[in-house]
Amino acid sequence: MAETIYKSTRRKHSFTRDEVCDEASLINKPIQPERLERIENGKFPITPDEVMLLAEIYGEPMLCNHYCSKECPIGEKYVPEIKVKDLTQIVLEMLSSLNSMKKKQELLIEITADGVIEDDEIRDFVYIQRQLEQISINVKTLQLWAEQMLADEKINIEKYNKIKSE
Repeated sequence: MAETIYKSTRRKHSFTRDEVCDEASLINKPIQPERLERIENGKFPITPDEVMLLAEIYGEPMLCNHYCSKECPIGEKYVPEIKVKDLTQIVLEMLSSLNSMKKKQELLIEITADGVIEDDEIRDFVYIQRQLEQISINVKTLQLWAEQMLADEKINIEKYNKIKSE
C-alpha cells in the first residue's frame, strides 16, 4: 500500500503521531493517535475538519487542495488539483492566460450576445471556457502560494490580513 499524503507530510516535518495529537490538543481540536494512524494508513477516511487541522499543524495548506480535488466527491468534480509552483512561473502562466483571453474577448461577446451558443460557435466557446478555467487555476495557484508563504512566515501575516480586510 502506498503511503498517504497525510503520513508523508507528517514525516516530512519530523512529527511523531503523539506530537501531532499534542499540537491538536493545544489548539482545542483533539485527535487520537489511533485515529491518526488509521487515517495515515488509509483505513479510515479523513474528515474535512481533520484535513484543516493537519494543514494548520504542518503549515501545509496544499493538504486542503489535495483533499478537495482528490478525496471529496463534490470537489473531485469541481475543484482542480493545484500544483505547487514558484511565483515567477505562476505570474507568467497567469499573464499568458490573460493575454490569450484578451484576444478572444470580442469573440466571446459575439458568441454570447444572443444568449444562444450555435453549433458553429461551440468549438470557440469551449476554447474560451478552457482559457477561463486556466485563469481560475492560476488565481488559485497564486492563492495557495500566498497561503504557503504566510504559513512559512515569509510574508508578514499581520500586515497581509490588515490590508486584505480593508
